[in-house]
Amino acid sequence: MFQELSRIGRRRALQGSAAAFVAFGLLLWWLLPLGESSPGGTMVFSTGTRTGVYELYGKLLRKELAKDMPGLDVQLRNSEGSKENLEWVATGKVDYTIAQADAVEQYKLDGEPGADLLRGCARLYDDYVHVVVPRASSVDSIAELRGKKVAVGPAGSGVRQTAEHVLKAAGLDPKKDIEPLPDGIRTMPELLREGKIDAFFWSGGLPTSAVADLSTSLDIRLVEIGEELVEELHQQRGASGYYRAAVMPADAYPKAQDSPVQTIAVTNLLVTRVGTDAELTERLTQTVIDSRDRIGGKVHAAQRVDLRTAIYTDPLDLHEGARRYYRSVKP
Repeated sequence: MFQELSRIGRRRALQGSAAAFVAFGLLLWWLLPLGESSPGGTMVFSTGTRTGVYELYGKLLRKELAKDMPGLDVQLRNSEGSKENLEWVATGKVDYTIAQADAVEQYKLDGEPGADLLRGCARLYDDYVHVVVPRASSVDSIAELRGKKVAVGPAGSGVRQTAEHVLKAAGLDPKKDIEPLPDGIRTMPELLREGKIDAFFWSGGLPTSAVADLSTSLDIRLVEIGEELVEELHQQRGASGYYRAAVMPADAYPKAQDSPVQTIAVTNLLVTRVGTDAELTERLTQTVIDSRDRIGGKVHAAQRVDLRTAIYTDPLDLHEGARRYYRSVKP
């Protein structure tokens, strides 16, 4: 009798343990996405010039991707800017990049290699056009840059393209009416400080650290780009249609501004190409949206990234993976 009860007790104990094990397994299945694997391998992301906003944004995004996709090796690559970024993505040298919408349109209009392969992932934030001069300069408008030494950015940069469009809108020939220098944001501030240039163009998010740092060691100010020039830009058609009137707030560069400055802005896009892995692109797009506030704490312009507007990547069609993400979060 006692042995029979012992066998029943053991059987019930085993049954209870089995039930507990099954319940625990179901709980793990519920809590852990065992069926999903994080994309791995290597992904190359081109940013921009050192000390520019593209570079800082890329570094912060890499940290976020390391948390969301720990098996992914994200390699950052510096470039001269938007035009070079687009060429690298379009020809498969890198997988993802950031580029200004006007540069994307110009790349397409020029029929550059792989232009038809480019696809958008997200609309990010706006770049603001800076025209920086010493505070004592006599230059109060773009037209007054005539005859001046002006740094307009490297040949492969978005800022070079923007500078040429703005100068033309003001009635200046970028090659004849100014003395153009192909320097970028790494060397522009020092050249202005040493008096080797009279002004420089820069197109970047607010604030750009190189401009902010310069304002602490040199008394500078920002030249306005009036709304009349925006009308002239739009009459140029093509890539110039992507510029819009904007106001640089007074607190963007407190040491260089006494009040808001009228200028122009252009949207930045997260760009890839046809054939890039759809799952990776979907997860990357999700990370960009989800990390907005954390990245925005360091790159203030990134606070403008918004799910409601990110889907508008004109002049590029959405990549399949990005479209999949936006569909998944559609209310």
